[in-house]
Amino acid sequence: MITRIFNKVAVGAISFLLPLSSFLMTSCDDMFEPADENNRQEDAMYEESKYAHGLQIYGYDRLPYITNVGNQYNWTDVATDDAVTNQKNNTFLTMTTGTWASDNNPMSRWDNCKDGIQYINLFLSKVDNVKWAPSSASKQQMFIDRLKGEAFGLRALLYMYLLQAHGGYADDGKLYGVPLLTTPEDGSSDYNQPRATFADCVQQCFADCDSAMALLPLDYADIDNNEQIPPKYIALGANYSNYNLVFGNKARNLLSGRIAEAIKAQIALLAASPAFREQSGVTSAVAATLCGNVLKRIGGVAGLDPTGNIWYKNTTKLEPSGGEMAEILWREDRHKNAEQERENFPPTLYGNGRINPSQNLVDAFPMRSGLPIADPNSGYDPKNPYAGRDPRLDTYIILNGTTFRKTEIITGTYPNNKGEIFDNLNNIGTSTRTGYYLKKLLREDVSPLSSSLIEQQHIYPRIRFTEIFLAYAEAANDAWGPKADPTGIGFTAYDVIKAIRVRAGLATNEVGADLPEGDVYLEECAADQTKMTNLIRNERRIELCFENKRFWDLRRWQMPINEGVKGVQIDRNEETGALSYTIINVEDRNFTSPYQWYGPVPKSEILKWSNLMQNAGWQ
Repeated sequence: MITRIFNKVAVGAISFLLPLSSFLMTSCDDMFEPADENNRQEDAMYEESKYAHGLQIYGYDRLPYITNVGNQYNWTDVATDDAVTNQKNNTFLTMTTGTWASDNNPMSRWDNCKDGIQYINLFLSKVDNVKWAPSSASKQQMFIDRLKGEAFGLRALLYMYLLQAHGGYADDGKLYGVPLLTTPEDGSSDYNQPRATFADCVQQCFADCDSAMALLPLDYADIDNNEQIPPKYIALGANYSNYNLVFGNKARNLLSGRIAEAIKAQIALLAASPAFREQSGVTSAVAATLCGNVLKRIGGVAGLDPTGNIWYKNTTKLEPSGGEMAEILWREDRHKNAEQERENFPPTLYGNGRINPSQNLVDAFPMRSGLPIADPNSGYDPKNPYAGRDPRLDTYIILNGTTFRKTEIITGTYPNNKGEIFDNLNNIGTSTRTGYYLKKLLREDVSPLSSSLIEQQHIYPRIRFTEIFLAYAEAANDAWGPKADPTGIGFTAYDVIKAIRVRAGLATNEVGADLPEGDVYLEECAADQTKMTNLIRNERRIELCFENKRFWDLRRWQMPINEGVKGVQIDRNEETGALSYTIINVEDRNFTSPYQWYGPVPKSEILKWSNLMQNAGWQ
């Protein structure tokens, strides 16, 4: 069993590390009969550090959603009330319309994350004995500490994703997580393991994050003198050059102490959410404190990046030479491509228009004054529905009449100024189904047309600071109310939401000047904890739209997941030119709560292992 695992790693993980030319020079015989050196046994990794490192790399590789081309980055939003897709065979579309089952679950993370945990456990069992830098005691120990710290953080994150997708209540009324494994499985292992309680899984995640933080620097950065080296490495003879080799700039974007701290805060927020808090052992106060600790390191609310909500427009910072963005705590590697744009540009711009934002989401954007459009004092005009709205609406969504890449996009039922109708509602297979196209995350300087292809750099964040700010606001409001700060963190839920809305340009007039009355709606919500909860959730919906958050948020909040998706049909009177707006039903959601607030354990696993309990309601 363990030989098969290592051979799989040799074929897969080592491919991350070896140049392509080594494979191209392989003889034809090797295509059918593996070379002797590829049938590595366990002991081989002690002498071959790249081989051992491949195990850890597989932990990174198993993190969900981020892909090398980025074209899957935001698909899960089409399984929510925020969007639909025009791709008729999309697995999330079929899932939402009635096929979600324990043996048909596009949201499953069971196999990928459990594979990742197995690789990490294997790595942790070997890392201390691998020859990372045998000629230097200090470098050897620094490599062990860094790689081990990364592995602990990755294991915590992989378990978090498993809890998010598969944690739930069984028929016995207990809240379960997944089988809790911290040592590698092999041929002698008992694979028929029961699910650990959700609370035990959370505590293991916390312990792994603490271990990561103890071993890793807060950030990876070069130092310029020996006095900056931790004493334990000085005692082993380290110098700053060797320290930089292991913990310096070259290691940036690997899992660091700061990232591990943020992962712990994310796990706490999940555990303290309404769907899990009763038996998770984690309170909102704990979650708020952990989120607050992350944010205090950047100066609290003052550290909110003024342009953080449009990081994908920062073309200078997107380039490899541009350095890091203040908004992005952790990201995947940069990718130069045109896939996001090819998938989501309107058809007039040679895109497939795949992700269509919903009228439901459009209605969630308030007026520029900050008042919801349903408020009778908001000034919202259904005959001119996009006038005077939150500036983020036009920033994130292509509306009817938007000029995008110097092209007028008409999503109504009439031609654009060039006489084209490709972008019209339901006109062709790549046209919008809702009357809207995606704008967020897309670069206007990309051309996806193969004959004039222009690719550009993209960044896909794993953790944004805005997400942590919103997590803090949610937990702090739930624990203490909108304006309370009993632990002295230094800012409140109200402070965070005010800063985010100021950044968005709310409570200002059309030229950006502050309204004399201020943000009236925010002040109203600050006097009522329930209203503040709803406001925080709406701000999270807007700020994090199309970033794979909404599906999981609705479930952990125990909010309706079967809300039908609406769109808009826009007609033009040919005589007067007046536009009329008709709300249309686009897609029903065939979800059933409360049991589908919790995802299933894969049916194949339930059939194989008698000790695994299924979540209530699933077959």
